Amino acid sequence: MQLSTRGRYAVMAMVDLATRQTLGCECGPVCLAEIARRQKLSQAYLEQLFGRLRRAGLVASARGPGGGYRLARGSDAIAIADIVKAVDEPIHATRCEGHGCIDGGPDGPTKCQTHDLWEELGRQIHLFLQGVTLADVVAGRVLGRAAPLDDSPWLAAE
Repeated sequence: MQLSTRGRYAVMAMVDLATRQTLGCECGPVCLAEIARRQKLSQAYLEQLFGRLRRAGLVASARGPGGGYRLARGSDAIAIADIVKAVDEPIHATRCEGHGCIDGGPDGPTKCQTHDLWEELGRQIHLFLQGVTLADVVAGRVLGRAAPLDDSPWLAAE
């Protein structure tokens, strides 16, 4: 399963912005051209994403010379899941639209046997991203956050 570029780029840009603010940069708002250059992303694409992030209340913008973007609230109050949701990026592990995975014939569509597995995986990913904030990413507090269910040997090998 992969998160699309829209979600990944939005998170990368927001982490960049949070890093600038966390480092105590008193340079004012950060312009998207700087983020695009540092992250090697398209500025035009970032402009689209930041419009959505602004409408979701995650960033605030300032126009004019010296303008740019700031986080609308502290980096510890912005979950990664909020960023992904703001850019309208659903996290789906299934190929299914609703619960109709397979043409079921005369009884209509039915769920495939693996539907619940992939649906639950999507929920787990959302829960994980909801529990990680921008501040966690900036401070390097992400590794080791996934909670193992037991002492499975394959977990130790990674």
